[in-house]
Amino acid sequence: MEDVHRASSESCLIQPLLQQSNKVEDVESSKHGGNADHPGQGTTSFFKTSFNGLNALSGVGILSTPFALASGGWLSLALLFAIALSAFYSAVLIKRSMDFDPDIVTYPDIGERAFGRHGRALVSIFMYIELFLVATGFLILEGDNLHNLFPNLHFDLGGLVSGKQGLVILVALLILPSVWVDNLSLLSYVSASGVLASGIILVSIFWTGACDEVGFRHRGTFVNWSGIPTAVSLYGFCYCAHPVFPTLYSSMKKKHQFSNVLLLCFILCTIGYASMAVMGYLMFGDGVQSQITLNLPLKKLSSKIAIYTTLVNPICKYALMVTPIVNAAKQRLPSCCNTNKKLPSFMVSTTLVISTVIVALTVPFFGYLMSLVGAFLSITASIILPCLCYLKISGRYRRFEMETVAIMGIIVMGIATAVFGTYTSILEIIGHW
Repeated sequence: MEDVHRASSESCLIQPLLQQSNKVEDVESSKHGGNADHPGQGTTSFFKTSFNGLNALSGVGILSTPFALASGGWLSLALLFAIALSAFYSAVLIKRSMDFDPDIVTYPDIGERAFGRHGRALVSIFMYIELFLVATGFLILEGDNLHNLFPNLHFDLGGLVSGKQGLVILVALLILPSVWVDNLSLLSYVSASGVLASGIILVSIFWTGACDEVGFRHRGTFVNWSGIPTAVSLYGFCYCAHPVFPTLYSSMKKKHQFSNVLLLCFILCTIGYASMAVMGYLMFGDGVQSQITLNLPLKKLSSKIAIYTTLVNPICKYALMVTPIVNAAKQRLPSCCNTNKKLPSFMVSTTLVISTVIVALTVPFFGYLMSLVGAFLSITASIILPCLCYLKISGRYRRFEMETVAIMGIIVMGIATAVFGTYTSILEIIGHW
């Protein structure tokens, strides 16, 4: 029974992304019979799996790529492609790890298959902390952009908080009812507009630069060595969708095409991230802020489209981000609390929202907080852990081969990025406190 509850809480992390055969029962049925060689196991087409993959990879990270490029200089753009290549390869390793065992359905399953219960716990912890901090980042993003749109709006709460802090609390109050809802099917369809939202923002910002007198005039800096850790960390945050990939793979009808799905998704998203980084840096130079929307001229229609699109998407995605944490927390409650299922869910959801508000008010630095998430959590969960799990599951760590050397090199690069990026992010947060 514990395994069923555990699988259901983890599957909800990615269930809303599936547009076809997206019920939990479909995911669970794949856990009892069938592997990559059973063509009838999944039902999702190549196109829909690609769309789901693009939606998973498309997120608010695109807003910070110009700031990342400004932090590290033009040379750091090469590191974006290096991170993208490493993340793509680690995603392929997730697929290969699943092919070894038909019982693997979710990302924590891979951790358990490789390192037992401790492996599952480690992967789950990284997943839940990352989701929590990304949800916190949503609140900071909303507060920053609302304050930028309405700088003269004063929202006081008992004299304790005002201005931007009050807007963060207001957004949390608006979001709170969506977290209480058990059926997130409607929000899942709205949040699946991540691909469309990223496209709209990209086109709007290009229009602002090309047609609204902003221009692409700044030359920038070739390299800023002190900002390289921040740049790499933010690039890593852009590729934090790996917990989604196991279920996308399980749901796909023609599983031998999944590598092509990954290739298509990573190419398109990397083009989008690189384009946004280059455009934003050319438009605003070293003065670009942690979210490029904060630099846009507010009176221009293209800028308003970009900002309002930025505001809507996180509000819809917040509940989907925190639902896996809520479900995991409810399973840890004493059995006496399960007599009335609505009350524990209400209490846990409300407490979780309050905790994200507290963190958002305490660390209101979107760029540096997402840099910390990218360095410590995204790099670990999306690059380091998939490589380690594959080496253990496949047994390749026992053999000295070119692929083993390449994987070990990626692990070393990931560890270095995680260490230096985390250290730099913490120093930046403390310095701006």
